[in-house]
Amino acid sequence: MSLLTRTELQAWLAEHPGPTGPALAGAGLVAPHWPAPWGLDADPTEQLMIAEELHRAAVALPSNPIGIGWAGPTIVAGGTPQQQQRWLPGILDGSMFFCQLFSEPGAGSDLAGLTTRAERDGDTYVVTGQKIWSTWADHADWGILLARTDPTVAKQKGITYFVVDMRSAGIEVRPIRDMTGLHHFNEVFLTDVSIPADQRIGAEGDGWRLAKVTLANERVSLSEGGVLWGMGPTSAAFMAGLPPIHDPVIRQRAAGVYTATLVQQRLRDRILAARQRGEDAGGDASIKKTLADVHGQHVMALAKDIRGTAGMLAEPDDEEWGYLFSRALTIGGGTSEVQRNIIGERLLGLPRDP
Repeated sequence: MSLLTRTELQAWLAEHPGPTGPALAGAGLVAPHWPAPWGLDADPTEQLMIAEELHRAAVALPSNPIGIGWAGPTIVAGGTPQQQQRWLPGILDGSMFFCQLFSEPGAGSDLAGLTTRAERDGDTYVVTGQKIWSTWADHADWGILLARTDPTVAKQKGITYFVVDMRSAGIEVRPIRDMTGLHHFNEVFLTDVSIPADQRIGAEGDGWRLAKVTLANERVSLSEGGVLWGMGPTSAAFMAGLPPIHDPVIRQRAAGVYTATLVQQRLRDRILAARQRGEDAGGDASIKKTLADVHGQHVMALAKDIRGTAGMLAEPDDEEWGYLFSRALTIGGGTSEVQRNIIGERLLGLPRDP
């Protein structure tokens, strides 16, 4: 399917009732902003139109947030044609579920300080180290991995980017139970893990540049519209189904949340437009994440408080559980403090933080 009009999309959806992941991926509808043949080269307006029509038709996209949101764009940006053909179809149709192996116990906010080592041995790299806060690593098929290939150069220059098979010998995943009672976070231990050289994305030492591609996408995705990876209500959809709110304080909070949602949407459009022009949207992505993190917490707090005493009860995937999980928003994907440093240095021209 080439770039299409609203009428053409409606006709395609009518011809493909309840389209499956492969059908949606083949039509370029899973990530329409990606370049052909993976997407439709859709601009921000076209992306919004596609999203509206898929929502209207009650079409659910494949569930692969890290693959589609973070790994895929990086493979598009830095992968060879062979690597793109190897992973992108499975990422888009959901059959290759991805996790992210970036943060370490001693390298979270200062990610460039990572110590996981990858040493070249013929046609493979042997990787040893530890990663933490790896979402869904316990049931991922593949992971995107940062490892240090050259410890003798500046820390940002010695990092290389890999795709690793999570079933490889030497990988141990240990779940981390959080305050919600669940454990989608994990520790990952890598002991002499062999990664074929053809699973390296980009050149040796180019990992930091590619990591910034991943992180820019992550910072836009984590708090998109106040939705926590699909858990909990979006502010607009949630409030549309509410009975009239008589409490003036709650009503004012609801108005504020709705207004903030519109601001988030406009900022998202600005980022999408910058990317469409081939510009670096990293600074704007940090602005969006800084605003959206707190916005997501406000949405979940409002949802909980509207429930009154029932808001003290929490079940997985409802707004009360989302309220607990929303505490992580200002930490995950780069803390709010790190985002403010990026904004100050890249957008405002302030001196670099030591």
